[in-house]
Amino acid sequence: MPETASGSTSTDNPCAGDQSSFASDHRPRAAVPSPVPHRFHSRIGVGLAGGFYPAPHRYELFLSGSCPRSLRISISLDLLGVKDSVATTLLAHPAETPDAYASLRRAYEATVRHYDGPLTAPALCDRWSGRIVSNHTPDILRDLAGLLSGHDGACPSVLRPPALAADIDALRDVLDRDVTPAAKPSSRSAALDRLDRRLAGQPYALGEDLTAADVDLWVALVHLGPVGTLSSHPRLRDYVGRLGDHPAFRGSTGAVPDAA
Repeated sequence: MPETASGSTSTDNPCAGDQSSFASDHRPRAAVPSPVPHRFHSRIGVGLAGGFYPAPHRYELFLSGSCPRSLRISISLDLLGVKDSVATTLLAHPAETPDAYASLRRAYEATVRHYDGPLTAPALCDRWSGRIVSNHTPDILRDLAGLLSGHDGACPSVLRPPALAADIDALRDVLDRDVTPAAKPSSRSAALDRLDRRLAGQPYALGEDLTAADVDLWVALVHLGPVGTLSSHPRLRDYVGRLGDHPAFRGSTGAVPDAA
């Protein structure tokens, strides 16, 4: 995958929550509980008085390769054809990507005066003001599929068609709860059984067409690791391989993890 993981995370599992968290600086420090990251929930095209309206090359995404949510965004950028109009900055260890890390820190400090909490990615930044628009991944994904990709009510996105929006969000909730390495084995197995059966009569998660639900499902499956062996779920195993051959999915990972 093109992104690289940060070595300056504020937790042992940087993607346990909604985003990867990074310490506000990279000086040596004692191991103490990380403060709760500040959440930003502004939206593109919502509350236009705030100035966050869509414009090419106005926005920048900070992504971390260790985080499934960053991978969801990276694949969505490619599928929506907006990789050239929305900038992407990839975060690794601060010593390896000092400029990227400093840019993310400046964006948080520009958004909250004297901000000294953890920095989180994915994060959507307004390059015109230098401020963070959102570090809430579901909202970022909705905005990518909406106005940032030139879609609105008159021209809905094929990745997030209005008729399937509620189903996409419902499936994402199930995946985030039950299809993770940290989920209870019984819950994970039951969820995989249901998903495998769902693919018996359709090629994609919600029917005949690829949608944002497939981005969510594919990323969840390839990040299960050894606990998520799909040998007893042949349809899911074939699904992982089939989508892994798609340029947007293959280009975002470098290699499809072995799900056999």
